[in-house]
Amino acid sequence: MRTQVAIIGGGPAGLLLGQLLHKAGVETVILEKHSRKHVLARIRAGVLEQGSVDLLREAGVAARLDREGFTHSGVYLACKNNSFRIDFKETVGKSVAVYGQTEVTHDLYDARDGSGAQTFHEVSDVELRDVDREAPYVTFTHDGQGHRLDCDYIAGCDGFHGVSRKTIPGNILTEYEKIYPFGWLGVLSETPPASDELIYANSERGFALASMRNTNLSRYYIQVPLTDTVEDWSDTAFWDELRRRLPVATSEAMQTGPSIGKSIAPLRSFIAEPMRYGRLFLCGDAAHIVPPTGAKGLNLAASDVHYLHQALRLFYQDHDMTGIATYSHRALRRVWHSVRFSWTMTNLLHRFPDQTMFDQRIQESELAFLKSSKAAQTAFAENYTGLPF
Repeated sequence: MRTQVAIIGGGPAGLLLGQLLHKAGVETVILEKHSRKHVLARIRAGVLEQGSVDLLREAGVAARLDREGFTHSGVYLACKNNSFRIDFKETVGKSVAVYGQTEVTHDLYDARDGSGAQTFHEVSDVELRDVDREAPYVTFTHDGQGHRLDCDYIAGCDGFHGVSRKTIPGNILTEYEKIYPFGWLGVLSETPPASDELIYANSERGFALASMRNTNLSRYYIQVPLTDTVEDWSDTAFWDELRRRLPVATSEAMQTGPSIGKSIAPLRSFIAEPMRYGRLFLCGDAAHIVPPTGAKGLNLAASDVHYLHQALRLFYQDHDMTGIATYSHRALRRVWHSVRFSWTMTNLLHRFPDQTMFDQRIQESELAFLKSSKAAQTAFAENYTGLPF
């Protein structure tokens, strides 16, 4: 079989790229190693930058987001039982949307179904061939049968553990990584959110985040050692620890209940360069991972998709290679800016194993400066709501 662009990975990055290319008249085939049910069961980020919202609208998949999503024009930062708000509208004139990644994926699958474009789930033995030549192709197994997919280009949207990045030769690829010495224990509960907007809390006991999915679905996180397991944390133990880390006024008003989801995620910063090798492009988690502190993971995937679909559309419509030639440079420039912001927030809000009293006071001083400085708040809001594509 043949297509113009083979997309490896059927998560939000691959689906969004496929939808935008479909609207541009470019044929795609998506190969996904998991079942559709598995992809839709993933619980991921729920904060969308303004640029990501605009891109979903461009793709024609934002109707439910516009109807059911929550617009947040600010965020709270807390320390030493006090909190303050950074107003996005006042500082940079933008906002963010709270709308779960699972819902985004649902909307993209519905659009994919409506387009009639081909998607193969539960594929295995995927290999990318001749990606540095003029006629690349992909081989894979589906329903016990081997297949070959010829194409013009391959988009690797298959995540950190996928085959796409591993296809780039080691003497070409450079990987940068920082492993953080803690993880996030996340709990999903069918309870009203503790706040109308997100609360990021610095505490001497460790970081905490009060987030949400909708008016009766809350998402909370606390920093935990990497040695901890989910079994170490009963619901009661989690709620007790969360209360200790949030401001008292928030803790006393917060409603708790049985968890309907609980997991521990390690934190890392990771970037692979370049994001293009021959006719293979890396996109999303295949090329970079960020700590969730700044809510940049899905948004960085969206910005990659923006640059890549523009590049491919320019090629197919105008036979112009400029976008393809500059894709890696343009995408990486924004990736590094966003990774820097996530790294900054992670260092500002978390308790590190070797942290001294001096380090804690520096964090508190930085937060106090952020509270008092309009310029600092503007820089924070500019990064949090999303740098321009």
